[in-house]
Amino acid sequence: MKKYSIGVDIGGTKCAVLLGKGSIPAQADDGFILEKKSFFTQPEKGLQYTLDRLYAAVDALLLERKVDADQVTGIGISCGGPLDHEQGIVLNPPNLYGWDSVPIVDLLQERYGIPARLQNDANACALAEWRFGAARGCRNVIFLTFGTGMGAGLILDGRLYNGVSNMAGEVGHIRLEPNGPVGYGKAGSFEGFCSGGGLIQLARSIAVEKLQQGQPPLFCPDFAALNSLNAKNVAEAAEKGDPVAAEVYRVCGENLGKGLAVLVDLLNPEIIVIGSIFARSRELLWPHARAVLRREALMRSLEACRVVPSALGEHLGDYAALSVAFAQ
Repeated sequence: MKKYSIGVDIGGTKCAVLLGKGSIPAQADDGFILEKKSFFTQPEKGLQYTLDRLYAAVDALLLERKVDADQVTGIGISCGGPLDHEQGIVLNPPNLYGWDSVPIVDLLQERYGIPARLQNDANACALAEWRFGAARGCRNVIFLTFGTGMGAGLILDGRLYNGVSNMAGEVGHIRLEPNGPVGYGKAGSFEGFCSGGGLIQLARSIAVEKLQQGQPPLFCPDFAALNSLNAKNVAEAAEKGDPVAAEVYRVCGENLGKGLAVLVDLLNPEIIVIGSIFARSRELLWPHARAVLRREALMRSLEACRVVPSALGEHLGDYAALSVAFAQ
């Protein structure tokens, strides 16, 4: 009997439901993902609305593919934290209004009679890169989100590490400087310097100074543009040679190097995989990060570690949700 897996990716903007093969293929590009259905979350419509949409998407995939529940080996659920993966409960993610102590694992198991597992998005992405992407074949892996926020998923000695309180990998809370952009509620934190929000804070503060001097940067021609800044605009300006945008990425890159040095010294990983902004803007960030990393990290540990962008790119979230179905 042919076997399948189901992935459920719950986000504040979009949700996706995926049907995959029932076992991990020998090759990462072996057509593992069979079908996908996605929809806008619309959290303002309430929890039950989103749950009903998720159920409808799962039902449609099973019906269209003529798959019975007993052919599905597991359901993997990826969702932003905080959550309790052992109890299978989504606690109260800031981008999912009304999702307070939602027993998502029990809800799906009771409806479909299929074992389900839950992990936060950073852990799920770590599993995906480990099983299908850049970290395939490694036993000690760190995945850094570097997106809206900065979090880590940890694979240590070939197993996902969650920590005693399910809080392992909250690297965004580490303070890198006494002052700086605010992230994770802390000025000068890893997330403050190395996230989409942090980049914009840096860009805005430098742009204000240049505008006051009558030297508007390419990404912000006037004060009115300050409120519409985004990381993509700043990156495009840096790629065109704008010195102010380049300065933003220099500061971000150097602090990325500081954070990486802490992780290399502490965990001695084989590979650190970085997603989202780093994957898109590696050429702007890596020269600065590498220089600091070489200066700050223990050389023996650094020589054993590779730092690479995500190999799964725009499909990372899809593989992440399905990977949780196979987590131990």
